[in-house]
Amino acid sequence: MEVFDRLRQVPPSAFGRLRHDALIGLGDAAISGLLALSGSIRRISAPAAHDDHIALTVTDRRVVACDEDVVALTLAAADGAQLPPWRPGAHLDIQLPSGRLRQYSLCGDPARRDVYRIAVRRIPDGGGGSAEVHDALGVGTTVTTHGPRNAFPLTLPGYGSPAQRLRFIAGGIGITPILPMVSHAEHFGVDWSMVYAGRSRDSLPFIDELAVFGEPVEVRTDDVHGLPTPAELLGECPDGTAVYACGPAPMLTGIRAELAGRDNVELHFERFAAPPVIDGEPFNVELASTGATVRVGADETLLSALQHADVWPPYSCRQGFCGTCRTRVLSGRVDHRDTLLTDTERADGMMLICISRAAKGDNLVLDL
Repeated sequence: MEVFDRLRQVPPSAFGRLRHDALIGLGDAAISGLLALSGSIRRISAPAAHDDHIALTVTDRRVVACDEDVVALTLAAADGAQLPPWRPGAHLDIQLPSGRLRQYSLCGDPARRDVYRIAVRRIPDGGGGSAEVHDALGVGTTVTTHGPRNAFPLTLPGYGSPAQRLRFIAGGIGITPILPMVSHAEHFGVDWSMVYAGRSRDSLPFIDELAVFGEPVEVRTDDVHGLPTPAELLGECPDGTAVYACGPAPMLTGIRAELAGRDNVELHFERFAAPPVIDGEPFNVELASTGATVRVGADETLLSALQHADVWPPYSCRQGFCGTCRTRVLSGRVDHRDTLLTDTERADGMMLICISRAAKGDNLVLDL
């Protein structure tokens, strides 16, 4: 730019007159034009913002468990367009009319592009999401999503998996991601078996849909068979088996312990509740906005302690992989227990409060 500025300072003529050489005047005009063009090129407009929200309308609603605690919703694009595709194990991050963000597994037919289906069990003492679905999401209600995500993908033997057979284990509402997997395995002629466990037969959703598969599906309920052991849930489970399990944390913990050391058995699982706290120690958290201090117990998560103190930050998965509860730490060292945040984000003071904790012997100040 200094060169251009000097060139534009046209010297007087050789004779000291104010009238300048015509060629120098033309050069001045040319340089001015180049500067104007250069300025317009440098002023690059920001790209238009892209809204990737998908509006979904509830088109059907039905109770799918005899105890009436589980409702299935069919959702279609509000504009009538085709929906993004998905594969068994996928879920939707759904923003409810209240603003709550919750995750629900897709339990319909992946081949259909016109609708999604989810199922939700009412949890009376939960965070309010399931109650809102049951009480406020009638036919015609609209919710939003960014589309399917899959943190629990199914890989079939002979189609990418080295396993020889599949064993599906579902506990209660954990049937939702498993149901499309069973249909997928049956469609491709894969060797598979399944156990479906719950409190009672009335509490189990989609019993009628599973009945069509016949013998490979075993239904066992606590009121008839007693609480199942991990060995009973796994069945024979010979080497070369890939296990896909979804259910409450104690069930999954038992299955993992039972398979410890079984190098020739794959285990894939998804919780529908927060995992238990392992090796936790109590610590204090200060809320920067109010100065209030919340005590976090050794066996509870930071998120749950905040909720007990009537502090409700955004959250969804409660397992450390969706990122909804990402919060800035203003002071204190963090014991990061998630698999989502990058090293840069951690160095920048971010943490996932649903699963991570204060480092041993330390306390935290949060930007809440």
